[in-house]
Amino acid sequence: MRELAAKGFRVGIHYRSSADAAATLREEIGDGFLLTADLADVDQVEAMVERLKQETGRLDCLVNNAGVSFDCDMQRMRIEQFDQQRGVLRGVWYLTKRILRQYMLRADSGRIINISSVVGHTGNGGQIPYTMEKAALDALTKSLCQELKGRNILVNSVAPGFIATEMTAVLPEEAQAGILGRVPLGRMGRPEEVAEVVGFLATAGSYVTGTVIHVNGGMYGG
Repeated sequence: MRELAAKGFRVGIHYRSSADAAATLREEIGDGFLLTADLADVDQVEAMVERLKQETGRLDCLVNNAGVSFDCDMQRMRIEQFDQQRGVLRGVWYLTKRILRQYMLRADSGRIINISSVVGHTGNGGQIPYTMEKAALDALTKSLCQELKGRNILVNSVAPGFIATEMTAVLPEEAQAGILGRVPLGRMGRPEEVAEVVGFLATAGSYVTGTVIHVNGGMYGG
């Protein structure tokens, strides 16, 4: 969000439950607005699109960055958890469909950036539904690119590796050391390093589409 705001975008900040964090971010970036919805609920997505119509008559870039993960092995995971994971993917599909219809197809212009993950390519024990979701996002990127043939709408994925976030900070030291042993650069990535690639795809790269760009310090090359 900060990267796109710095590049001159008026940013719509979507959140599901982190209202305070979203409001703080809006104040930080200045010219932005808040959008709330549970992407697993189609009615809420539709309401968010209606809210978006009230805020702006154009939309140049959609960044799909929603995700949820339940970390446990297949035998212990409940069907309700799997369905919640699947619901987020369905919501991304539906939101993208609505944004295309409402804005990008009419303008014959736009950028769609899906945030997937290295684990969608390498797999990760204990995260089967999450890895399925992220792999599906990359498949969506490649297939939608083909459907939009002849249109000036670019669709790409950014697949981060292990990034220094609140999620990775709680990992045991042994687990972090094991991860770093697989990263040729020998360190966790920074959120800003992922944002730089998103910013590039949002503003440049006019001949880049249907592509998965890996941001993982060399641990996986695609």
